[in-house]
Amino acid sequence: MYLLGLDIGSSSVKVALVSTATTEMVAMAQSPNTEMEIASPHEGWAEQHPDLWWTHLVAACQDLAALHPEKMKAVQAIGISYQMHGLVLLDENDEILRPAIIWCDSRAVEIGEAAFAEIGQSTCLHHLLNSPGNFTASKLRWVQENEPETYAKVAVAMLPGDFIAFKLTGIVATTASGLSEGILWDYLEQAPAQLVMNQYEIDSGLLPQVLPTFGEQGKVTPQVAQVLGLPSGIPVSYRAGDQPNNALSLHVLNPGEVAATGGTSGVVYGVVEEPLFDPESRVNGFLHVNHLPEKPRIGVLLCINGAGIQFSWLRRMTSHQPLSYTDMSLAAEEIPVGSSGISMLPFGNGAERMLGNKALGAHIHNLDFNRHHIGHLYRAALEGIAFSFVYGLEIMKGMGMETTRLKVDSHNLFQSQVFSQTIANLSRCQIDMLDTNGAIGAARGAGFGAGIYQTLDEAVGRQRILKQYHPQDETQPFEVAYQRWKQLLQESIQNPIFSAL
Repeated sequence: MYLLGLDIGSSSVKVALVSTATTEMVAMAQSPNTEMEIASPHEGWAEQHPDLWWTHLVAACQDLAALHPEKMKAVQAIGISYQMHGLVLLDENDEILRPAIIWCDSRAVEIGEAAFAEIGQSTCLHHLLNSPGNFTASKLRWVQENEPETYAKVAVAMLPGDFIAFKLTGIVATTASGLSEGILWDYLEQAPAQLVMNQYEIDSGLLPQVLPTFGEQGKVTPQVAQVLGLPSGIPVSYRAGDQPNNALSLHVLNPGEVAATGGTSGVVYGVVEEPLFDPESRVNGFLHVNHLPEKPRIGVLLCINGAGIQFSWLRRMTSHQPLSYTDMSLAAEEIPVGSSGISMLPFGNGAERMLGNKALGAHIHNLDFNRHHIGHLYRAALEGIAFSFVYGLEIMKGMGMETTRLKVDSHNLFQSQVFSQTIANLSRCQIDMLDTNGAIGAARGAGFGAGIYQTLDEAVGRQRILKQYHPQDETQPFEVAYQRWKQLLQESIQNPIFSAL
């Protein structure tokens, strides 16, 4: 028997088949093989149509069904991991009203900042652990203010994962963890955040019903099962945002444990047992997948919008026949630490929460046309993203969260020696790269939610360490490069029109 994990990202959709007997992945598919487009019709906007996610989910599942028809027919439960903080709007006929406003969209920053001041910073931080910021609730308010004709037709406001579950089952629902990522959960009231809905004049009836993170959330309809090659009536038994799910896949479930990922965005995600907030709301707290009122588990999330997307952009811009990421990373290894003076700020993917919701844009500093070649840019890009992680870890340390170990998976920037060793040296953290990914984690979560496994420890199973990075003794060149980068960052924050070249 098998479990199916769905990972709905903004770059691609990945699906994984996992054996219930061994908890190991037996097959995986991805669609598209390149990267999905993010539309930006105006500066600071980022949109994708929800039908695009569904189209690629169908394609990936059909690829698996073509190769493993008997295994797909033996799937017992489905788990969903999804890109966080998005907004999907449906009308009373379940039709999509507009493209989804996704996680890296910046249009609602001012709305969230105004609400933070008007509700009161202390009230927000104690009830919500965050400023309303640029999260889902503020995006919904933006639609209300700027697209009133669309807003008047809204019957339900959903997260991307809620939409995928709806397409599979026909059930409109969300989770408390999902509401927390939209800044629609009140930690003191243990209920949807009425203070936010009152502030934004949002009818609570627009929110879906709240179901547990684990457990039956609906059954796959016969029509969908036929299209995907699955048995009809199997349950969707788990859903979570991609970062809480990534933590689950890495067995980061208990206080003090920390996960990280370096995909399109970069994330550090640590678990604490009591609500914890950053007074400046640069780091955000959400309900973790295993949170219970009687046994709190809060995921403290540092997000860097401009991470892998910078390396991806550089790859597209520097060759008519783009190199692989592996070849780019190998070229970067030939360049000395510090990239011979080049510093790159990777903040070109919308407003950055850890920088006070500022949209600085990406900067390249100290480029010398006579000394530098493409390898220097590759290394500077990797270093700039790594420095952003270290900068964020310093913020988390200031909150009282210290770590000596990061768990990461093997399918992102952490495959790069330059990237990982830079973080290990500057943060003094050991980095353990594990043989897993978000789709596998979603499948294992579904197994627990369906009662196939009795505990999450059993569901996650034993994990194989593929590689470890340890802090090195000689780190002075890394420190010099990081301090130079940090000074340039501070100058750019103070003067946003600071030279980008």
